[in-house]
Amino acid sequence: MKNSKKLLLLLLISAIMISMVACGDIDTMARIEKKQQVIWGTNAAFAPFEMRDGEDVIGIDAEIAERIAEKLDVELVVEDMKFDALPAALKSGKIDFIAAGYTRRPDREKEMTFSIDYFTAVQAIIVEESNSDIQGVDDLVGKKVGVQTGTSGDSVVTDDVEGVDVQRYSNGLEAVLDLKNGNLDAVVIDILPAQMLVAQNDGVKILDERAGDDESYAIAVRKGDEELIDIINEVLNEMMESGEIEEIVNKYFIGE
Repeated sequence: MKNSKKLLLLLLISAIMISMVACGDIDTMARIEKKQQVIWGTNAAFAPFEMRDGEDVIGIDAEIAERIAEKLDVELVVEDMKFDALPAALKSGKIDFIAAGYTRRPDREKEMTFSIDYFTAVQAIIVEESNSDIQGVDDLVGKKVGVQTGTSGDSVVTDDVEGVDVQRYSNGLEAVLDLKNGNLDAVVIDILPAQMLVAQNDGVKILDERAGDDESYAIAVRKGDEELIDIINEVLNEMMESGEIEEIVNKYFIGE
């Protein structure tokens, strides 16, 4: 009986130690130096910030990520995944930073460290051109609204508008196609992706009224990765002071 108790105690201690090792701190900079790689986590379905061009991921965030890798003097490795999988991938060490049109929010700041802001966005409402019932966010009540899972558009519609039938999609294009097919009343998504989606799809438009207040995009790293965030901030400051970020945004920008 005593031996059984000792065995159980030893197993319990082992399990705790394994858990502590698995959840222990990750020395990000040491790993970057050892592997000569920095891993960028993103969702390449959020044009113009990140999108696929054959095998490559291009866009505003892609160019910023390249500058970060250049500053570190290492190879940039891209991990393209579902948007709502990014926080867990960062925490587990699968990726080193998130750049994905990623909005700074209080709930996220509790879990990760953010860079300085590099872009100001706002949520736009897309409807069919023939739709005259929806003129603004108040008209979304009781409607079926498409959003990209885990994005600010998802949060705005879910948290700030009562009585909405929220339909979640892997990306904005899927939502807009469902809108065109008559399965949705509206789509809420960030303004630049909205502009690209409307430019590429006939029969839909962006409303003049926005769906929320301005929000800021920033790059996220694991809590405690101060050396990496300092380097990222240095890159962002250099790119903003030189006007490079503005040039990149203008290169991809599509007006309404």
